[in-house]
Amino acid sequence: MPKFHDPAPYDIDEHTGFKQIFDGKTFSGWDADPSIWRVEDGMMIGETYEGKPKGNNYIVYRGDKTRDFDLKLQMKIEKGGGGGIQYRSVTGIPWTRPQPKGVPPYDLKFMMTGPQADFWFPVTATSANHTGQWYSENTMQGILAYRGQVTEALPGQPNRLVANIGDKQALGGYVKVNEWNDYEVIARGGVMMHIMNGQLMAVFIDDNKDSVNNQPGLIGFEIESQPSKISVRDIWLRTFDK
Repeated sequence: MPKFHDPAPYDIDEHTGFKQIFDGKTFSGWDADPSIWRVEDGMMIGETYEGKPKGNNYIVYRGDKTRDFDLKLQMKIEKGGGGGIQYRSVTGIPWTRPQPKGVPPYDLKFMMTGPQADFWFPVTATSANHTGQWYSENTMQGILAYRGQVTEALPGQPNRLVANIGDKQALGGYVKVNEWNDYEVIARGGVMMHIMNGQLMAVFIDDNKDSVNNQPGLIGFEIESQPSKISVRDIWLRTFDK
């Protein structure tokens, strides 16, 4: 047995066992609407514009379906709006809420449904507080762990608060505005963790093995509202699926 020692320091660039799933030059392995998503200077960029309404839109990584994984990347949001990281998600499910007026029909090829690690531009205090939380995209479950919470859902029961990580607004101090942020998602069994810039933001524990949140699925990114610009780079994935 190895002897006790303090853990190695936090390092977003530690990639033992990871593979890079975005080459920085092409969308090889990815599915996206080219009117919204582009590759530029080693970055994956999604952008919407003032006066040109778009519904929620997603870029989908088709290379893997995974349940247990570590996902590391860098991400920033500018101009407004928001989105997040999709994981354990599926495509093709119609939008579950009334579609906003004035936006084109959603393309189900890109429509993602499933767990999301939120990231929003702080146009308002409410939108600023979303960043880091655990959100169920395109379902009626909605927010299952606010930023600063550890929550748990047992079979047949709603989620309940297990512990507090910290104050929701205070944790917002770890989020860099208009700059690159380290974002990591760790998913093992029913436990899903969101980490930004080395700080734990939210944990949701789903103890129902048959839950839609507990199935292997796709990884992707969402852009929502306009104007908004989301940039992603250095995307690394390490899987633990049997």
